[in-house]
Amino acid sequence: MRLKALLTALSLCTAATAAIAAEPVGVRTISVVTQDYPRPLAVTIWYPSKGDGQTDKPNYDRIFETGPAAVNATIREGRFPLVLLSHGSGSRAEGMGWIAAELAKAGYIVAGPNHPGTTSGDSTPAATPKIWDRAQDISVLITVLSADKNWTTSIDPNRIGILGFSLGGSTAMELAGGRGDLSAYMRYCDENPAMMDCTWFAGGRGYAGGEQVDVAPLKLADIDRTRFDQQNRDARITSVIAVDPGLATTFQKTSLAGIEVPVTLINLGSPGQVPMAVLSDQLAKDIPGASYLQVEGADHFSFLPVCKPGAADFLKSVGELDPICEETKRPRADIHAELSRLIVEAFGKTLQAGN
Repeated sequence: MRLKALLTALSLCTAATAAIAAEPVGVRTISVVTQDYPRPLAVTIWYPSKGDGQTDKPNYDRIFETGPAAVNATIREGRFPLVLLSHGSGSRAEGMGWIAAELAKAGYIVAGPNHPGTTSGDSTPAATPKIWDRAQDISVLITVLSADKNWTTSIDPNRIGILGFSLGGSTAMELAGGRGDLSAYMRYCDENPAMMDCTWFAGGRGYAGGEQVDVAPLKLADIDRTRFDQQNRDARITSVIAVDPGLATTFQKTSLAGIEVPVTLINLGSPGQVPMAVLSDQLAKDIPGASYLQVEGADHFSFLPVCKPGAADFLKSVGELDPICEETKRPRADIHAELSRLIVEAFGKTLQAGN
């Protein structure tokens, strides 16, 4: 599901504004630029630290609350599980900083790339369904971190997980072994043209350089079917958590039946209130041994960081229509606390953190 609101909100962020906790969580940014991979990746990494580094609480973000950042702190001794983050469409890895910090405090190294073509200020309908690109971003990042002398002694290569939200949840499912079905996706949009992702494809607009631009509407029939339906499994990933995964109705059932790693699916919303585009209860039934959880009183936007006072009015003033700062009956901070507990517990069972 598309988060077009973040194209405005998160384009005001920098990596330093990631919502992370104070000590003992460290944060640093790296770039992945190689001759062998055509998509440069800006990556934020959160990790258990010794409590040093430059602690600061920047105030660049007009929309979301941010926490103090222990920038470039020394990583704690030990080998830690690695969790990859995959953000939603139109978002950024920094927008998942609140959960990355909780995982780092629980003993994980957490790394999230900004996916080119589907990140804030750089997002188009044509790039959105190219889930194979996002999956490769994650696989390349695992390879790079595994060979980087700054991380090789700290990452346990046998304990690698992924946490994805929305389109990032689709990415996580692909890396687990799920395969898309373009015909099913075309039927879904034909039958549900008002769904957020389908209206995005037909909307005739995108974002480049932080500005809205006119683009040709996307016809799903023009997508490379072979690549959309291909296998993107990365055997190094041994645990998967997908929150409100997009493409939920369009995975090939035979591929879901063949998934062999632990999968936890989380929907944001009470029973009967989760949009069909991300409803994952049937996915959980189709994946052997999968767990399914719902966070009641939440909605799709509850996964975003807590908004600052006045942020909703600011978004309206710049033409943003999505209610990303509207609270449900439950405060967003309360929902985050429940999600943090569920996610840390799920990875704790499958990746066994605790160094």
